[in-house]
Amino acid sequence: MSDNQASTHPPLEGRSPFELRVNLGRKVPESDVRTALATGDMGFLHSFTTGSTVDGPGVRVVAWTTGCQFRCVYCHNPDTWTMTNGIPVTIQKALDQLSKYRRGLKIMSGGFTLSGGEPLMQDRFAIKLLKGAKALGIHTALDTNGSLGDRLTDAELEQIDLILLDLKSYDAECHRRVTGAEVQPVLDFARRLASRKKDIWVRFVLVPGYTDDPNNVAGIAHFAASLGNVQRVDVLPFHQMGRFKWKELKLPYTLDEVAPPSQEMVKQACAQFRAQGLDTY
Repeated sequence: MSDNQASTHPPLEGRSPFELRVNLGRKVPESDVRTALATGDMGFLHSFTTGSTVDGPGVRVVAWTTGCQFRCVYCHNPDTWTMTNGIPVTIQKALDQLSKYRRGLKIMSGGFTLSGGEPLMQDRFAIKLLKGAKALGIHTALDTNGSLGDRLTDAELEQIDLILLDLKSYDAECHRRVTGAEVQPVLDFARRLASRKKDIWVRFVLVPGYTDDPNNVAGIAHFAASLGNVQRVDVLPFHQMGRFKWKELKLPYTLDEVAPPSQEMVKQACAQFRAQGLDTY
């Protein structure tokens, strides 16, 4: 598929990752989707957004992929679950888009973050994009749930300066309840990153009634501290900014009555991580 064929799509640069985008790749033949996944010459992106200061060091450009195998009950971007909701983009067009920001990112000590969805659902496209960013002299970060980490070779991991690892839960039952998936592959990937001394920022979403059990938080804190390569932990309070997407997509949303955690709850969770010698933000 050529870039010209995608000209009827909305701009690749989005206003916000909270923008609802659906069916933008629905006309791509299934055979082309399979080829794209195998080669990485084309990918499916929700959008590029600019100016982020929370998705890695400095000011970041973030590319949001579509496709995710987790079904997190608190997900604020369920439109990114389906790969063909994204805009079909050739790797060259994605790199051309990124190169526009090259000079500014260096000035602002920032970089490029590939997020999702789950970027490693499109692992060949993801690594080509990250490798291309690295060749442009841009700091690279991958935001991942970690469960598909075995798709990347050790050499490919070297194209990534920083892993933003989303630890949803340490407790296996809680992880299944929250994501619908098993936690063990995530923990295995984290240990692999530790063995290679690859820098990690842990991201943990604090959801009242789901992930806030002190024993669960303590488990994540102890595990993260044991790795030896975790630079910081971002405790992210649950919010309802993505609820409208569940309604628009006619998905059953079970967290209507869940309020964001109080400041005190967030402070307590941060204190548990700090007690293990970890920096929290």
